Amino acid sequence: MGTSMAIRDRFSKKLNCPQCGNEGFAEASEIDDPKRKHPDFKVDQLPRGFGVQRPSNHQESFMLKCECGRKFPFRSLAEAAAERR
Repeated sequence: MGTSMAIRDRFSKKLNCPQCGNEGFAEASEIDDPKRKHPDFKVDQLPRGFGVQRPSNHQESFMLKCECGRKFPFRSLAEAAAERR
């Protein structure tokens, strides 16, 4: 059996709940290979107060849940946090 030598692209994203202000950094990774149909996106570590609502192979549909009850896609808040300066 051949072993896949796909490299995982690892990155940190700042999460910020728009409802209660809970924030922290999530560690995530996905396979860095544009030919793959599924990037195998995973959240490796979440800050206190955040949990996984619905896992997904794609950042766009990976849903998080804050302890206050607010649910949101990983990608949306990560992009919003990156835009702030």
